[in-house]
Amino acid sequence: MHRHSSSLSTLLHHVHVSGPLSRAALAERMGVNRSTILALTAELVAAGLVSEQPPSGTTGAGRPSLVVRPSERVYVLAFDVAVDRLTAARVSLGGTILDRRSAPRSRIGVDLDQVVRKLVSLGRSLIDAAPAATVCAGVGASYCGMVRPGDGTVRYGPEMGWVDQAFGTELAKALDLGHPVAVGNEAHLGAMAEYERGAGVGVPDLIYLHGDVGVGGGILVGGKLLGGDAGYGAEVGHMLVNPVDGRPCLCGSQGCLEAETGEYALLAAAGRTPARSGAEAVRAVTRDARTGDPAATRAVAEIGDWLGIGVANLINLFNPGLVIFGGMLRDVYEAAAPQVAARIARHAMPVSRERATLRLSALADDATLLGAADLGFAALLADPLDGRFTP
Repeated sequence: MHRHSSSLSTLLHHVHVSGPLSRAALAERMGVNRSTILALTAELVAAGLVSEQPPSGTTGAGRPSLVVRPSERVYVLAFDVAVDRLTAARVSLGGTILDRRSAPRSRIGVDLDQVVRKLVSLGRSLIDAAPAATVCAGVGASYCGMVRPGDGTVRYGPEMGWVDQAFGTELAKALDLGHPVAVGNEAHLGAMAEYERGAGVGVPDLIYLHGDVGVGGGILVGGKLLGGDAGYGAEVGHMLVNPVDGRPCLCGSQGCLEAETGEYALLAAAGRTPARSGAEAVRAVTRDARTGDPAATRAVAEIGDWLGIGVANLINLFNPGLVIFGGMLRDVYEAAAPQVAARIARHAMPVSRERATLRLSALADDATLLGAADLGFAALLADPLDGRFTP
């Protein structure tokens, strides 16, 4: 990449991830002088990607450093395909969710056509509601399964039986926006979103655990996602924690972390009927546990015990500075923190656990959606002055 284009890309990335920044702060971050920042921001202002304004509350003598703000004139469509819910959003530079739509997803098996049709309907509704002067710069999607890098094919999604489904290709064709659809695994995207703008800012070695019926994981090492040989790494939900007499898992094994800590395990342990499922059912159990319901309390303690064993294994393997609980696991960990902590104290090596912090996701239900949005922004951030992206 040409040095000037690279500088524009770097500046826009800083503003996209961190939000409004003064010229002085940008100059310090990028290691350049203020005249260079002035020239770079002028180009991005002309392209409609950022604006410059005096800092709020400015008074007194002197010329304060102008604040560079991401523009809302350029947006991406972001989709989040969870097991029982579809979400679409219009997301601007800076990670601001400007508008969103959602719809239920039935747990009916292989449903590629239905998912694509519903996402297209949600996406077109968002585009129709967008102001006339705005432009869509890309499309990103999060999927609850193993996604092949490059073409958005879902190689394996055990909950719905998806095997080698051309999700990204089919969604791009049906949307017909002139953009490919970049697709990522939900937990991988959630990990990156938490690192860029959530609970993991400033922590380059972290693990993000995401609950969506099952359990997914995203592992960052030195600020880079651990993808493995083919991009399917960090399937922590299928780490064995109870192989002898564990619960059967949809992957065909038994005693996997998600089989012992996922939605089905929690609801079964609490004696809830199969008809009650989903995020609200999980939250009902954790809420009842906090108010002293005996069955819910026992269920949360049991699931928290297995979750703690899984986290202890991850701490021993990766020595993370931070473990983040997102999705349904946000609620489970909040209710079962004592059991998780006890297992870590018992099983994780002291030298590894002494610096490992446990936190709830700061982005909550939006982590995977914002991760998908960043996939959609990748082309614009790489080449900000590409004419396709400017209003």
